Amino acid sequence: MLLRLSTAFAGLLVMGSFVQAEPRIVYWNDLSPPAVAYTNPFEGISSDHMSGLRELLRLRMQISNGEAALYNEAAALQSDLEDAGLDVEWLFAKRLEIMEIRESVATGVNEDLVDTRVRIPGYLLPLEVRDRKAVEFLLVPTVGACIHTPPPPPNQVVHVMYPEGVEIFGLYDPIWIEGDLKAQATLQDVRYVDGEAKVQVSYGMHAVAVSPYKADTAE
Repeated sequence: MLLRLSTAFAGLLVMGSFVQAEPRIVYWNDLSPPAVAYTNPFEGISSDHMSGLRELLRLRMQISNGEAALYNEAAALQSDLEDAGLDVEWLFAKRLEIMEIRESVATGVNEDLVDTRVRIPGYLLPLEVRDRKAVEFLLVPTVGACIHTPPPPPNQVVHVMYPEGVEIFGLYDPIWIEGDLKAQATLQDVRYVDGEAKVQVSYGMHAVAVSPYKADTAE
């Protein structure tokens, strides 16, 4: 009798392992990684000195590209900025640090959502269409993103595979998609009427369900 009960209990555990939890409803701001605090070292620097720093940076880039004749001009400008009390090398090093932080904010993923079943609303941007159905597409947060405007940050785009296909009636109707969210950095080619663009993406998903968006279905 004990053996039968144990076997039945084990069977229930196995069956329970296949029960999929309700998807977590998320929105676009949830896809960004936690904010990173940093101090802006350029705050308080006068506009004239900021212009000088930008010009020095431009000169350095030209010198690195082989225009050695600009070296004296760059050295003189750096000397003037340092005489005004600016630590030029430190400021340029901090600039690189800030650029890296901003890049991570734009491309990084929210690790708490990776490999989680989610449901998220957005707009469909077709990549592959079969029989008037999009079987591969980008989900973006706003109408016309990547077409009429610059692409959103990579972590504000989801590359979706949906073999069942979504019937395309227009690009202005929002949809819900559901599936396991993956950290999947890719570069996608988006084609439109008068050109094409490469769009960097941080997330991927094999959708299990797609439906029209209705605000009252969010909960």
